[in-house]
Amino acid sequence: MAMVPWDPWHEIEDLFDRYTRAVGLPRTGAWGRRAQGAESVAVADWSPRVDISETPAAYVIKAEIPEVKKEDVKITIDAGLVTISGERRQETEQKDTKYHRVERYYGSFSRSFSLPGNVDEPAAKAEFKDGVLSLSIPKAAEARPKVLEVKVQ
Repeated sequence: MAMVPWDPWHEIEDLFDRYTRAVGLPRTGAWGRRAQGAESVAVADWSPRVDISETPAAYVIKAEIPEVKKEDVKITIDAGLVTISGERRQETEQKDTKYHRVERYYGSFSRSFSLPGNVDEPAAKAEFKDGVLSLSIPKAAEARPKVLEVKVQ
């Protein structure tokens, strides 16, 4: 088992995330508060959890987005930044149904991640199965320097 250094700030941020989710508040930036004088920016209603891994051939991003139709998911890659966005629509309420608790998040979501420089962006592929989006971005073939022999005259 690998030893991981303790980061108290990570624990504080995790505690704050759990608190804001418990009371139903969306996060608005670092530490959940907006800096004074900062412009109001549209914040997604919720944020899917992701796993990012690397294999010898590709980078893989897996996002949990249950109850989202694949038609409602958009993936863009632009200038080394991959963005996964979409919307989970709330079920229509029925007249004879009384909700006692609603804890699931609905509405739009968006997650963005920086890509390293050694990726083949046009070859990216996505698969959506059982509420999990798997995005595979292959690594680019390493550019090997050409050896040039210069003749001395």
